[in-house]
Amino acid sequence: MNFYGIRAIYHFEMARTFRTLMESVAAPVLTTSLYFIVFGKAIGSRMGDIDSIGYGAYIIPGLVMLSLLNESISNASFGIYMPKWAGTIYELLSAPVSWIEVLIGYVGAAATKSVMLGMLILGTARFFVPYQIAHPVWMIGFLLLTAVTFSLFGFIIGLWADSFQKLQVIPMLIVTPLTFLGGAFYSINMLPPIWQQISLFNPVVYLISGFRWSFYGIADVDVAVSIGMIFGFLMVCLTFVWWVFKSGYKIRR
Repeated sequence: MNFYGIRAIYHFEMARTFRTLMESVAAPVLTTSLYFIVFGKAIGSRMGDIDSIGYGAYIIPGLVMLSLLNESISNASFGIYMPKWAGTIYELLSAPVSWIEVLIGYVGAAATKSVMLGMLILGTARFFVPYQIAHPVWMIGFLLLTAVTFSLFGFIIGLWADSFQKLQVIPMLIVTPLTFLGGAFYSINMLPPIWQQISLFNPVVYLISGFRWSFYGIADVDVAVSIGMIFGFLMVCLTFVWWVFKSGYKIRR
């Protein structure tokens, strides 16, 4: 294992984040704070409890997950796309680092940034809504696992994209709508039966449900199923990245 290579990639990506703190950290935290103000205070104060939990507190896991998914994908996709766009990807491919070492460097940095952002949002939520975390270890576990999995997914998007516009297509047209429809602002048990069944085909439902369980001990779907879905998606992404580096798809052609 080339730890020097991993550290170089990791430090380079982290340095880019600290050079753009306003875009990388301040903007997502401010956007999420507006959600807390609008939904947690203005609207939440006029709504009843959901499963004996105040509405403002109930939506915290969903809002954290919304930011976590978007930032994980954005950080990882932009990180690997820039070497492709600048032509330095060939230097990386000819360097004495394996695909798994490249993956650890880029995905590790993207996941680190996403987890930092998630913790900042949780801290910011304290100023707006009181909440408790019933299972803090599981909460950290879900946070880390989701950040790594979707950073890996973002890495794939960065490998696939051949323009800056394509970097935004999947996050904006697929991931964000799935998050809003995945129970970020409501429980899927509030939906009519037919829509509850349709919602189960939305993979984000399992992420938000498991993450919310770590806060309040309630879940729309079984926690074991949520964990299994995350691990399953993680393995699919790992397999695809291995195939990309083995075949050279989009990186050597």
